[in-house]
Amino acid sequence: MLNVSKISANRLDIELSGALDADAMRSALDSLVEKSEGVTDGKMLYRISDFEMPTLGAMAVELYQMPKLLGLIGKFEKCAVISDVAWIRTAAEIEGAVFRSLEIKSFALADTEAAEAWLDGRVRDDDDENFPV
Repeated sequence: MLNVSKISANRLDIELSGALDADAMRSALDSLVEKSEGVTDGKMLYRISDFEMPTLGAMAVELYQMPKLLGLIGKFEKCAVISDVAWIRTAAEIEGAVFRSLEIKSFALADTEAAEAWLDGRVRDDDDENFPV
């Protein structure tokens, strides 16, 4: 299941759980593109739980729609990725380093409140790294 919700004029929440087939991926990506219309300086909360690899058909749909998806990056400035799967959090942070215009920070599922605070700008990025060395 991949659900996209428009929370406000500049905020989308995406929820992924379980496996995705081609039809579910196509529907979700179409919804993402549609709900991103008119978004500027956007923020995205991407919650991933009960992760299963998508089917080959779903990955093919994503590759086919990649030009549209890359076009959405300029609409968003921050994305919080929430997951209890460590490699997903690491991959999100790497993606943030690749797409410099989109700041991506990852959080564990238990840290959803911290992710919300970071998205809303209530916590500066360096606050959590202020410790003696």
